[in-house]
Amino acid sequence: MNRVGSPRTARRASGDSTRKHKLETRGRGLRSRLRENGLSIVVLVLFILTFGAQAVAGMHEFNEEQTDHGQPEVGFAQYLSTGHFLEATAENWESEFLQMAAYVLLTVAFFQKGSSESKKLDEPEAVDRDPRKAKGRKDAPGPVRRGGWILRLYENSLSLALLGLFVVSFALHAIGGAREYTAEQLEHGGEGVSVLQYMQTARFWFESTQNWQSEFLALLGMVVLSIFLRQRGSPESKPVDAPHSQTGSE
Repeated sequence: MNRVGSPRTARRASGDSTRKHKLETRGRGLRSRLRENGLSIVVLVLFILTFGAQAVAGMHEFNEEQTDHGQPEVGFAQYLSTGHFLEATAENWESEFLQMAAYVLLTVAFFQKGSSESKKLDEPEAVDRDPRKAKGRKDAPGPVRRGGWILRLYENSLSLALLGLFVVSFALHAIGGAREYTAEQLEHGGEGVSVLQYMQTARFWFESTQNWQSEFLALLGMVVLSIFLRQRGSPESKPVDAPHSQTGSE
């Protein structure tokens, strides 16, 4: 039986204290990481949930159409490769990436007095400063420190990435749409079409432009409404007590 003040008891107490300290440190580190990345985590979870819901609902709709036309139903995995799913998914992604790319590029050159979504009219903005002046900063991103064509590419990388995602989604929309259109044509005794042929149809451009116009309408609403309306705590809004004429979020 160990005495209370024995070295073995002391070592055990010290070990318990060390383990407790490590657990507390890990807990604080986890909470800190969750707080620092909370916005992207929540948005990612919402995307996964709604993407899954879309896939499940789409499969049921597709199978209902299959049954109505005397065709066999498909399983979930098989449905994910159909033109029905690919077209609907890429069609929406395409418009979203177009919206974001347009927003990033348009706000470089154009202003809206009073909007939190615009740069200030007559004041220099941090986003406009030349990154080459920060080349010697140790905390600057690697491309800034390297300079040259890498920096040139990097200073436009956000818009290039969004435009690239738009092009990929646009292509997937065309591929998925061609599959779906071909399946419909064959069911009615018609002929299939290639991707390029499908892109020449009114249906393809109707699907695209109906989404594009809604994205530009949403952008217009955000730009104009942020002149007069507020949301306390959001960086997308001006301070609640800011005058309507104040341009920018600060």
